[in-house]
Amino acid sequence: MNIEEFVSRRTGGPPQDDHAPRAPRSPEGDAALYTGMFSDAGPAAAAAQAAGAEGTMERPGPLAMADTGELMEARRRASARAMRFCRDPKNLGAVRRRIREAYLDGREERIADADFQRIVEEVILDAHENLSVEEYDQVLEYMDLHVRAERGILDPYLKSEDVSEIMVNGREKIFIETGKGIVRCGESFESTEELEEYIRRIAAGVHREINEMNPILDARLPDGSRVNAVYRNVAADGPVLTIRKFGQRRMTADDLVRTGSMTQECAEALKILTACGCSIFISGGTSSGKTTFLNALTDYIPRQERVIVIEDSRELMMEQIPNLVQMECRQANSAGKGVVSMADLIRTSLRMRPSRIIVGEVRGAEAALMLQALNTGHSGLSTGHGNSVSGMLRRLEAMCLMNANVPIDAIRCQIVEALDVMVHLTRLPDGRRVVSEVEEIVGVEAHEYNLNPLFLYEPDTGLRATGNRLMRRQKLLQGGYGHEGLL
Repeated sequence: MNIEEFVSRRTGGPPQDDHAPRAPRSPEGDAALYTGMFSDAGPAAAAAQAAGAEGTMERPGPLAMADTGELMEARRRASARAMRFCRDPKNLGAVRRRIREAYLDGREERIADADFQRIVEEVILDAHENLSVEEYDQVLEYMDLHVRAERGILDPYLKSEDVSEIMVNGREKIFIETGKGIVRCGESFESTEELEEYIRRIAAGVHREINEMNPILDARLPDGSRVNAVYRNVAADGPVLTIRKFGQRRMTADDLVRTGSMTQECAEALKILTACGCSIFISGGTSSGKTTFLNALTDYIPRQERVIVIEDSRELMMEQIPNLVQMECRQANSAGKGVVSMADLIRTSLRMRPSRIIVGEVRGAEAALMLQALNTGHSGLSTGHGNSVSGMLRRLEAMCLMNANVPIDAIRCQIVEALDVMVHLTRLPDGRRVVSEVEEIVGVEAHEYNLNPLFLYEPDTGLRATGNRLMRRQKLLQGGYGHEGLL
């Protein structure tokens, strides 16, 4: 399904006649259909649904509601009795409890279809509900999604290649980001407890713990998606969950050129700089594409090099490099022990005979150790959050000062010696991610960095070469590119 089809399926359509012929359902459409079937749109909408009315709620603001004509039809079809039964926490809890009793490992998704149907039927009978066959199907579908689906009501979004980010702000507000921007979904968790249980299951799956004593979770799912969760004791409106997905296919520099992130000329220049062992630092704001860009540059690392990669959570995909070591940080266990910081990994990387050191992202005092590593005969690549090239350089200074009380002039000299080129990425208002600056670090004069701009982005003209040539050419000459006209 392409992005237009996905957004179309998740955006509102005109209500359809209850008595109109219905198109046959398909297994492929069930996942999208079930997710929004029992979303709570409020008392007025619930009353309209029970009466079979065509009532909808308008939600003003720039965020479009991700709802579909199919989901609206399903909500109208669902009886008030079926919805009331499913929304009762006692019934949902009873289904989960009986499954756990039957399957001691707690893996509800492993239960067979026939066993699951039997348990739901038992819960319905115990509740003395006289449901019709259609209402029973609705209850079964709802319970299946909330109990058996591998990742619950977020499962369709996690499986969709068109969704890049999922944001849950409390139990009722779920947003997704696609190539068309951010949209709000019609689904919601039934209770705060259900959302907390969902977050705890994610944490347990990656051997982490989140509770009121440890209210913040940073983790990586097996598919590479990055997860952040905040418990309700520090989030005013309930638990917050953010999942940033990463595509299964890594983007190359050619892909970035094709999508307009940079020009072919800029790509060729960065290819030469990377192949020659220049140390490149990529800066940008949140979700500006820093990791994707860094991943693309690694295609140009010579295959004979030994590359050491250090990340907070593993995100880079570099299988094309044969002599590769990838390490990631480790948080403390429940006893507060076992921490392995990025600074620890940078120190140990120097004993691994690296040709090139790649630090996924620097955020704090480890910046000083990274600069020291790059000043000991190694080249490297790294990223960091910054507003511009100049702003990122100032941030690096501040991060180094977190580590030790070193004169600022000494830090600036370390930065100039360690880094050759800065690349800054910008996310435009329309969602496009572009290279806005490529600048060489030449030196420091009068307490200011002397920068040599190679490529600059202008809103009217896009990314253009400045015509300046690289001034520090030793690495180019050593790599055999010293006489290329491009640089």
